[in-house]
Amino acid sequence: MSDKPLFPEPDAALIPAPGRLSASLPGGGTGYVIDADTGIEATEGTERVARWLRSTVGAATGLPLPPHLNSGNRILLRIVPSLADRLGSPEAYRLCADGYLVAIDGASEAGLFWGAQTFRQLLGPEAFRRAPVTGRTEWEFPAVTIHDAPRFRWRGLMLDVARHFMPKEGVLRYLDLMAAHKLNVFHFHLTDDQGWRIEIRRHPKLTEVASWRARTKFGHRASPLWEEKPHGGYYTQDDIREIVAYAAERHITVVPEIDVPGHSQAAIAAYPELGNTDVVDTTALPVLDTWGISSNVLAPTDTTLRFYEGVLEEVLELFPADAAEFSAFVHLGGDECRKDQWSESVTAKTRITDLGLADEDELQSWFIGHFDRWLAARGRRLIGWDEILEGGLAPGAAVSSWRGYGGGVAAARAGHDVVMCPEQYVYLDHRQAPGEDEPVPIGFVRTLEDVYRFEPVPPELGEEDARHVLGTQANVWTEVMEDAARVDYQTFPRLAAFAEVAWSSLPAPEERDFADFEHRMAAHYRRLDALGVAYRPPAGPRPWQRRPGVLGRPLQGPPPNR
Repeated sequence: MSDKPLFPEPDAALIPAPGRLSASLPGGGTGYVIDADTGIEATEGTERVARWLRSTVGAATGLPLPPHLNSGNRILLRIVPSLADRLGSPEAYRLCADGYLVAIDGASEAGLFWGAQTFRQLLGPEAFRRAPVTGRTEWEFPAVTIHDAPRFRWRGLMLDVARHFMPKEGVLRYLDLMAAHKLNVFHFHLTDDQGWRIEIRRHPKLTEVASWRARTKFGHRASPLWEEKPHGGYYTQDDIREIVAYAAERHITVVPEIDVPGHSQAAIAAYPELGNTDVVDTTALPVLDTWGISSNVLAPTDTTLRFYEGVLEEVLELFPADAAEFSAFVHLGGDECRKDQWSESVTAKTRITDLGLADEDELQSWFIGHFDRWLAARGRRLIGWDEILEGGLAPGAAVSSWRGYGGGVAAARAGHDVVMCPEQYVYLDHRQAPGEDEPVPIGFVRTLEDVYRFEPVPPELGEEDARHVLGTQANVWTEVMEDAARVDYQTFPRLAAFAEVAWSSLPAPEERDFADFEHRMAAHYRRLDALGVAYRPPAGPRPWQRRPGVLGRPLQGPPPNR
């Protein structure tokens, strides 16, 4: 066997790149042919992966892939725990194909599943369709051996469904797209000023009122354009259970976000007592219909605390903590909380005095700390945006570092776990090119290559502190993404580059072989085509992907380094 740095054929161009791929020497292996006689031998603990293979690869090829035992033409699935030690991760896998069988071994069921994703890629783009489109009865599989494991444990995608609602079927589709790219954490942004998206049975107005807004700003908040019709929707509790179960089948953990104390105008519109009633007439507040940060934040009262404890009791039931590493996490936002109303509120000032706090920043820290302790008492962990560092952070809390690296560096040095998701690098709502054809251009230019050269662990973190970096996450905020096609356009192909950053052990950013990545993307675009993804083509947007005349907010020059 000899290691090869590049794949010999575009159709074998794996994304994310595996740790080690070896091809047989001449005469040493013939590859493998999958046909109607090929079965799946599912050893103990591998049944779910076998079922997934039949439902996806079986559907695309038209082959039955029946249960098969012990010998002959087969795909052999095994759990081999020792791979975790050998390859350094419980998500490691080994894939080996020769003339007799394809063997996929995983250090765990998750590792086996990622190996099955690689198997699907090696079959070619047609294996990503939902039904056969050719008359092929045989599918050639290369004679390869792959040893692979992820660099980071947390490989996330955050999807904002509060600004523009994505129906359940779209969410399930994105879970499949995540799985195809070996991403394993779905950060589900469920509440914001512009909408509440999760059914809470003890508070029915959250879906009756807070999930709908009367109209929607089209474009950036400075745009004069409006979509003059109601927008909204929500997931029933059974929808949420289905999404969580569907994700678990794909070894994806769903981390829900319920935003507090800012980004809460929709909840206040439904339950005015949650707002700062001694400052504004909260009974007159609507669900926010434009973008930006609302000054209408939650009041720091016992009424508010009890209300959100009730919300979280139902959230914990819907998103249970299980054996998955990150299933205990609940994201409570904590970002962009404007404190103007607290500064004017007698109730807030009294609370600050009674608690012996210095100011409104410490009041927010107290608010977040209350729920950190509440969650910890129930065996759960709080994670929030890096603003939760302001005023002090509870010992068990973790941080999503979005305002650059600074918050993540400070949190890691203080002993807190961190997910690196700096907006200057992995906010996929930022525009992809400087041209005027980019639809509703927001933020800095972040090209496919820019994302590929993103490094989640900043050099100023020493080895010990760097261990607190759980991983990294790409964020998709949907203010200017009115439908699934717009979400696809902003997310892809950059999510493929991000997935390789999160999974593969790449060299330093300036040393990464972007030309090789582009070469492999030639095949990957065909996979995305088969999956029906409305990605941005390398040459620029197609005519129907443009939004001429819709105002954005492009920022000029390179983004700040930190």
